[in-house]
Amino acid sequence: APGKLEYEPGFALPENSATITATLEHVPTRIDVVGTVQSERKIHLSSRISAYIKDVLVSPGKAVKQGDLLVELDQREISEQLVAAKAQFAQVQTAYQRAKRLLETNATTSQEFEIAESAFKAASANVDRTKVMLSYTQIRSPLDGVVTDRRIEIGDLANPGQMLLSVYDASRMRMEVAVPARLVKYFPAGRKVNVVLEHPPSTQTGTVTEIVSEVDSHTRTQLVKIQLNENSGDTLPGAYGHVWVESEPHNAVRLPVSAVYRVGQLEFVQVVRGDRVLRRLVRTGPRSDDRVELLSGLAGGEQILLTPITP
Repeated sequence: APGKLEYEPGFALPENSATITATLEHVPTRIDVVGTVQSERKIHLSSRISAYIKDVLVSPGKAVKQGDLLVELDQREISEQLVAAKAQFAQVQTAYQRAKRLLETNATTSQEFEIAESAFKAASANVDRTKVMLSYTQIRSPLDGVVTDRRIEIGDLANPGQMLLSVYDASRMRMEVAVPARLVKYFPAGRKVNVVLEHPPSTQTGTVTEIVSEVDSHTRTQLVKIQLNENSGDTLPGAYGHVWVESEPHNAVRLPVSAVYRVGQLEFVQVVRGDRVLRRLVRTGPRSDDRVELLSGLAGGEQILLTPITP
C-alpha cells in the first residue's frame, strides 16, 4: 500500500545450500602462550689479544664445521716475539747442557747448575706461551653451526673480550616462553606440547626441559624452555611462535573454519532462519585441525551455512 514498505531481514536462502547445526561440545580449554625460538648452544666468539683484523672468512648465515677458521688476526708482532723466544731458548739450552756436563765431572757447583736449569725451563715456557699467543690470532668455530651477529670488518682493532661474531647450533633449537605463574602447573618438565612457528610456518611437538624457578617481578611470569623435537635445521633464532596445552574441559560451540568469514577486522557466520539467511557477528578462539571454537555470537542450536555467501 502507498506509504508502506515491507522488509525482510537478511537475504533469501539459495537452493541446495549446505548447512550445519551449531551444537555445544565438551572441549578441553586450550592455553596459548607466545615465545621466541633460541638455540640451546649459542657461543659468542671474542679475541683474547689486542690485534688488528687481518681477514674475516665467513658472513652471517654461513654454515661452518667445528675447527673451521673464521677470523684471522694480524700475527706479525707475536711471530717476531716467537722468533726472539726461540733464539733465547737456544742460547739458554746450550748453557744448560754445558752446565750439566760440568756437573757430571764435578767441574761446577750444584747452585750454578740449578741456575742454568731454571733459566732453561723459563725459556722453554716462554716459547710455549708465545706459541699459545700465536694460536690466538686464529679464531676457529667451536662447533658445527651457523654464523650470526658479525660485528667486525677487516682492519678493525679487536680488543680482549670484544665480541666478534656468534655461532649457534642449528640442530638444537628450543622455544622460550614466558608463562604466567598461575599457568606454570600446566607445563611440567617432560610434558609434550604443541608448538606453532610463524617462520617457517610449521607445527611440531616439543618437550618441556627446564622451568626457571625465578618469577619475573614485572610480568609475573616464569621462563619455560621447550626443546623442539622435529627441528629440520631451517628454524631461525628469534622466530616467533606460540605454544598451547589443554587444561580442564568446558562447553563450547565449534564450527568448520570454512563457515566463518571476515569483513575487515570483524568475524561473521551466516545463520539460516526459515528461508532467510542472517549475518551474525562472532568472536573466534583456538583452532584445531579444520575446526574453530566460537567464544561468542552463538548459543547452540542455530543452523549455519557451511559456505558463506559474501557480496
